[in-house]
Amino acid sequence: MAQEADSLRKHWLAALAHERRASLHTLRAYGDDVARFLGFQAGHTGGALTEKKLAKLTPADIRAFITFRRQEGLGPGGVQRALAAVRSFYKFLAKEQILENAAARSIRTPRVRRGLPRPLSPEDAQRAITEAGEHDVEWLGARDAALLTLLYGAGLRISEALGLKRGDVPLGETLTVIGKGRKERSVPVLPLVAAALSDYAGKIPFTGASSSPLFLSRRGRAMSPREAQGLMQRLRGRLGLPEKATPHALRHSFATHILQGGGDLRSVQELLGHASLSTTQVYTAMDTRQLLETYSRAHPRGQIRKT
Repeated sequence: MAQEADSLRKHWLAALAHERRASLHTLRAYGDDVARFLGFQAGHTGGALTEKKLAKLTPADIRAFITFRRQEGLGPGGVQRALAAVRSFYKFLAKEQILENAAARSIRTPRVRRGLPRPLSPEDAQRAITEAGEHDVEWLGARDAALLTLLYGAGLRISEALGLKRGDVPLGETLTVIGKGRKERSVPVLPLVAAALSDYAGKIPFTGASSSPLFLSRRGRAMSPREAQGLMQRLRGRLGLPEKATPHALRHSFATHILQGGGDLRSVQELLGHASLSTTQVYTAMDTRQLLETYSRAHPRGQIRKT
């Protein structure tokens, strides 16, 4: 029996969640992209989408959707993600032997110019951690300082840090975290990081099982990424930090400062949990850019303008 397109979308998302272990963020983003795609194609082709219509969509139909999304203001990165979502959807349909259509695979993916990371200086990172600890509520100050210390001292993603459980504290010499794609990695723990988390854990005013979240909101619920973003936003205002000073910038700072201190690229790749070395290499490009900027400012010939 034929299924409506949105029903197929829901089955696909369920497969992503259970078989591919996609994150909630990926599920929301991909689900929204494909919902928009199906909605557009329903209007574009006339009437509700069925399996038969999905199988007959052409590259021109896919390009029409991309053009529509660009007109709505979607940038190259968003287009790249939308195409990835549509391709994943069709790949699932083919795998389940529901229908075959290679139209999405024939569309060229737009190039996305990757911006260089914007790390904080060691001094600004320490200022942010110190200021975060200055809170009217003692345990919240300990929480904020512990979170930023963890991001900067271990290079964790914010989702990885907020995924820690109470039973993870006290930390040992290493910490096992669940990264992208549900991949595990082990990161070394500095004594300063372990001490900050133990201090915070000892001040939490709420009871909880060892499997409950470590980082909590003011009301005792799991702390959200939005709260962490809000924390860094407040710190930017107090300390005059740049707009790029986000929780993720502390992870960038971790990688950059290790490389500047003599660490090798492969080690940083392992510490960050990057699947590809090329992802980590962006930090070397950033370091080269900073070197050239310093050279241009400091060298006598760097001040001579071309005529």
